[in-house]
Amino acid sequence: MRIESKSDYKMYLSADLDALNIKPTLKNKLTHDIWSFQKSLRKLEYYLNCKHGLLSRVYTVLLRLRVRKKGRKLGFSIPPNAFGPGLSIAHAGTIVVNANARIGRNCRIHVCVNIGADIRDGNKAPNIGDDCYIGPGAKIYGDIVLGDNIGIGANAVVNKSFSGNVTIAGMPAKVISENGPKSYRDHKK
Repeated sequence: MRIESKSDYKMYLSADLDALNIKPTLKNKLTHDIWSFQKSLRKLEYYLNCKHGLLSRVYTVLLRLRVRKKGRKLGFSIPPNAFGPGLSIAHAGTIVVNANARIGRNCRIHVCVNIGADIRDGNKAPNIGDDCYIGPGAKIYGDIVLGDNIGIGANAVVNKSFSGNVTIAGMPAKVISENGPKSYRDHKK
């Protein structure tokens, strides 16, 4: 899934805003650094995927520079088109994502997370489903698939595939619960 139209772009922004649980106020527009980064990232994705004229390509270069600058300030190395709508970055701190990684809708990601490539083939990176929670310090790497509604515990090292609707943790990661993050969220309501 990626931004393919202006309506997709607006939907991604709305989903990200909801996931971050902030209001679109002037104060947040001016002071919420993570929201500012995510808006710039989504605008870059829109221009990369939808605009192809000469002026658009020049503007895309400027957007790349803006995303890189904001990312460096916050500690993020997140490429365009890696995350689906509903991205929620918990707070500033080191987050590194391989350009070939794909993460679905409604991902909550914390600091010191690394989503990296396969050691044998740098073009193969994790594919993570919808509704995932990635705890602080998690390391996820290799040509693996993680299903929908998966929770990844703090400091987990994930180097093999897991089906969805589970929580995994440990080094190496193993299933610690048959419940995924959605069941915990739904239980709180």
